[in-house]
Amino acid sequence: MTQAPQKFGFDTVFDGQGDTEFSAPRYKRLYTAEEAAALRETAFADGRAAALAEVAAMQARALSSLAEACRAAMPKLAEVAHGHREGSAALALACGRAIADAALFRFPHAPLQAAMEVLSREIEASPRLVATVSPELVDGLESALAETAQAIGYPGALVVRPGAGLPSCAFTLDFGDGSASFDPQAAAERVAAALDAALAAEGLHAEPLIPGHES
Repeated sequence: MTQAPQKFGFDTVFDGQGDTEFSAPRYKRLYTAEEAAALRETAFADGRAAALAEVAAMQARALSSLAEACRAAMPKLAEVAHGHREGSAALALACGRAIADAALFRFPHAPLQAAMEVLSREIEASPRLVATVSPELVDGLESALAETAQAIGYPGALVVRPGAGLPSCAFTLDFGDGSASFDPQAAAERVAAALDAALAAEGLHAEPLIPGHES
């Protein structure tokens, strides 16, 4: 293939009067020791600046990659945190139920006595209180309720009846104008349902586990 001819470039060009119009730069071939040292320092400085610029660019790319990796990891971390909350809540609920069961076993009459104390103003005008309780609560309950009635100043009659089919430690207190009931199992289920609803409402957008850090 034939290449196009290239125009010859003259090192020196004169104008019509014989004066130099253009002169190509001439490269110096010999340098003094001082000039060589200065050139060496300049070359080192240029190289150092180029290397620092490349390092800065590498750092910027690394930080960008790290930020992108953190953004990609955040949804997974939110899932892990939510799972931790669910597990902690389930453990706390299990511990609470174990403590409540132990307390009911040790003080089976306490919930009914507490109900009478809370309802003292509602029952004070009732001539008779009818407590329907799970069969295992009947023994000793009448005397325990009598002590509570005396403590709250209730002057009416107390009737204790066993309720077939009532869960353990459950009761119903009927005072004519109203009633109150307690079922430990149902109460535990309501607490669990409320906790599940709260966790579901939070979802993956709950408060951070560590104060001052975003989840």
